[in-house]
Formats: sequence, C-alpha cells, structure tokens
Amino acid sequence: MHRSGGIPAMAGGWSRTAPEPGVSGFLPDTDAPLVAVVGNHPPRRCGIAAFTHDLRDSISAAGLRCFTVAMSDTLGPYAYPPGSVDLEVAQDDAAAYRRAGAELDRAGVRAVCLQHEFGIFGGRAGAHVLEILRATEAPVVTTLHTILERPDEDQRLVMEQIIDRSEKLVVMARKGAQILIDRYGVPSERIALVPHGIPDAPLRPAAAAKSRLGLSASPILLTFGLLSPDKGIEVMLDALPEIVRTTPDILYLVVGATHPNLRRAEGERYRLSIAKRARELGVEANLRLIDGFIELPDLLDYIAAADIYVTPYLNEAQISSGTLAYAMGLGKPVVSSPYWYARELLSDGRGLLVPFGDPHGFAAAINALLGDDAQRAGIEARALRSGAQMRWSVVGSRYASLLLGDAAGVISPRMPRRVGPPPHPAAAA
Repeated sequence: MHRSGGIPAMAGGWSRTAPEPGVSGFLPDTDAPLVAVVGNHPPRRCGIAAFTHDLRDSISAAGLRCFTVAMSDTLGPYAYPPGSVDLEVAQDDAAAYRRAGAELDRAGVRAVCLQHEFGIFGGRAGAHVLEILRATEAPVVTTLHTILERPDEDQRLVMEQIIDRSEKLVVMARKGAQILIDRYGVPSERIALVPHGIPDAPLRPAAAAKSRLGLSASPILLTFGLLSPDKGIEVMLDALPEIVRTTPDILYLVVGATHPNLRRAEGERYRLSIAKRARELGVEANLRLIDGFIELPDLLDYIAAADIYVTPYLNEAQISSGTLAYAMGLGKPVVSSPYWYARELLSDGRGLLVPFGDPHGFAAAINALLGDDAQRAGIEARALRSGAQMRWSVVGSRYASLLLGDAAGVISPRMPRRVGPPPHPAAAA
C-alpha cells in the first residue's frame, strides 16, 4: 500500500498515516485518555465515513485523545486530511487487521470504539474485523449501524463474536436494542441507546439558504444522500404530477453522488433512468438531480432551503439513517416511508409516515403540509426539541462516558480478549 503525500507505506496492506502518538505533536501532549475509533473516514464517501469523522471530532471535544483506524477499499489508499487518520488498513487484507490491532496496544489505547457495518470490512460477512478484536487487549464499545433480524449464517456468526467481545453495544433506535435482546440474547444493561449525531450549527433562514444556492423562492422538496435504487426516488417521481397540480412551481431536489458501488457496476445508468422517468411523467422541470459529494456547509444550506424533507426508502429493516437524523433533528418537516428508524424518529408528531411504495400517499401528505402552515410549524418545533439531544456535542459526551466506563468500572483500562477463532475456515476468505 502506498500513501499520497509522501508518507511511507508499511508492508502488508496497512500504513501509518501519521507519526507515532506523541511524536512531532500529532497527538496532544496531555494526560487525557487515548481511545481508538475504527471505521471509515473521509475522503472515502459513505455514511459510515462521515459518522466516524464526526464521532472522532466530538469525542476529542469531550476531552479524549483519538487514534483513528480507517478501512481502505479498492478505491484507496486515500489522501486523508492531516491529523485525521492514524492507520489505514486494506479492507481485504486479514493480516493487516491483526497488525493494526497490535498497534492499538502499542499506542496505549484505553478503549476501542468500533463502527460496525458488514459491508465495510473484508472477509465473509466482514469477518476480518474480528482480527483487530483478537489482536488488541483494549475493551471495545461497538456502534451497530446495521442490526439484522434475519441474518444469514455467516452474518450471525460474525455478529455473535462482535457481541461477545464488546463491553457495550450502541444502537440508535429502540428496535435495534430489541433485536439484540430477542435474537442474540444480549442483556439490556450491555446496550446503550445513543442517537445519531447531528451538526451543532443552526440552520440559516430558508430564504437566505435558497438565495445562497441560487434557488428561487418556490417550495422545495429534498432528498439527499448517496443515490441508489433502494432510496425509492421513483416513488416520489410518481407522486410529483399530483403535487404539481396543486403547487405548479414545486421543485424536488435529489442531492448526492451515485453510490460508489453502483457507479462501479453500471456507471450512471440509474441516475439517467431517473431523469428519463421524470421526462415521461412530464415533471422534468420540477426535478433537479444534483450530482456530487456535498460538503457540510452546502448540505446544511440545502436542508435549510427545504420546505419538506422526504425519505421514500424501500427497505423496512433500515435501523439508522444519518440523512433522516440530520433533517428531522435540525427541524425540517419530514414525510417518510415507515422503515424502522423513521417510525421511531418521527413518532410523537415529529413527521408523517406513508406506506411503502405509495405515490398517492406521499402526494397527499406533502400537499396537506404545504397547505397548512400551522401543522408544518408544529412539526418543526417538536423536531427541534427532540434534536437538541442529537447534537454532536451531546452525543460525543455520551460516547466519552461509555469509553471511559461508568462509576462501577464497566470498562477498565485492560480487559482479557474474548474473541475465539474464526467462525469457520472460510469466514476469513
């Protein structure tokens, strides 16, 4: 593996992307505890990368030092911003995971905060991540970004070992906790419900955000995030003619790059099919596809500019969504399909739910909100009150407490390894 920027590679699929901790000022010369954060990191473009970046920053703001380990996929190695990532691990190199785990002990980390999603680690069902957990003595707090109610055998075996190795399991929805209890037999006291973090910055007024983005004063509908078929954009396209009849100048913004895996497989065929569908429906003028990875300041302006945020996702089993957390937590009225995370986040009047794949239902809910300023204002107020506990400053403090351990010493500076051998010989293939 090589690194851009002249940083020498280390053999075997991983590299140190910064000096040894405490050398050349990379980590503060302080007595603050050192914790490791393992996941992805920008400029890799995925939700886990953005989450890991924000989590690292919020934990650091809470007073801890962070040692970041980032997985590098086939598009890597990545040119990480200076001081952001300490180790980069080739996703498919099992031995590199073992060396990274040993490096955490050499660095003296007090605890490991693992971001788990099956698809970001190599091996069958992401089994390579177990190599890090075997190679380090540090206690582990795992954030579960996906919790499958019906895992296949490989997924179940990997999940069970991650559960066994983790002192605490962080979930972002009560449904996730219930699956851990019912499906995996996890005691409730080992589960922590911590919301998905959202930016601490307040939104601009809608008119100012629209002006900055070069948008007219017309009503705006927004969906943002990496583009893929499971986002249900076609459902909203089919709803648009009915919405346009009531609000002819409505504009639906779909903001975000095509998912890298989809783009590798088929280029921009899916994005082109959406534009074609809009032309066929006669709503081409009411749809704007904004291609690209949007940086946070612009993203916050798009959210501020939106009159209604929509998530017509098709997968009921989605247990978290950073895009929905941002929109709802920052006070936007939301209309969504009833996937697990949306059911919880939008309960108690914080948004509206529409059956899966129901264009008429989306059109009716959106038309009703656009025509009722008082209802929209009520949803916004309830969403903002709930969002106060989702700010990264609050969430980072929660994670810092979990990583340091509570007064009863749930997490001590060193705990024995408890991950066994690979689930079966093929699991690391």
